[in-house]
Amino acid sequence: MTNTYTINDLVNVSFKYDYLDDVIKRVLKHEKVKNANFSIIFVDLKEIRKINNDYRGIDRETDVISFALEDKKADFNLDIRLLGDIYICIPKMEEQAKSYGHSIKRELSFLTVHGLLHLLGYDHMNKETEKEMFQLQELILNEAGITR
Repeated sequence: MTNTYTINDLVNVSFKYDYLDDVIKRVLKHEKVKNANFSIIFVDLKEIRKINNDYRGIDRETDVISFALEDKKADFNLDIRLLGDIYICIPKMEEQAKSYGHSIKRELSFLTVHGLLHLLGYDHMNKETEKEMFQLQELILNEAGITR
């Protein structure tokens, strides 16, 4: 498994995030994914707003955006899967952790799991798919001991 974490120079990341390796491994194990490559890019409010506007036509900040390279959740028979990119807005993540009353670790882990599940084909466009995705997120976070 290859993981790439790129820290945008516009963001001053002043917290430890090595626990994300465990969270990521749990997602990949649940989904039976081996030899996957993807990026997690930390950005600021200005950058996430630009990305959200350019690619989704929504002119506001958001917490996480995923760009999947695979079209649909399917049976892939590749030696190495190229999943895509996850952009996480650090200031938005910090704001949400505070407003939800839980730790930075919890919020960053949640956004990472959420973004990675999107790369793996999960979505929350209706109540049924939302329930499935959010239950899996909670299961993975609870297994990692990252609770609310």
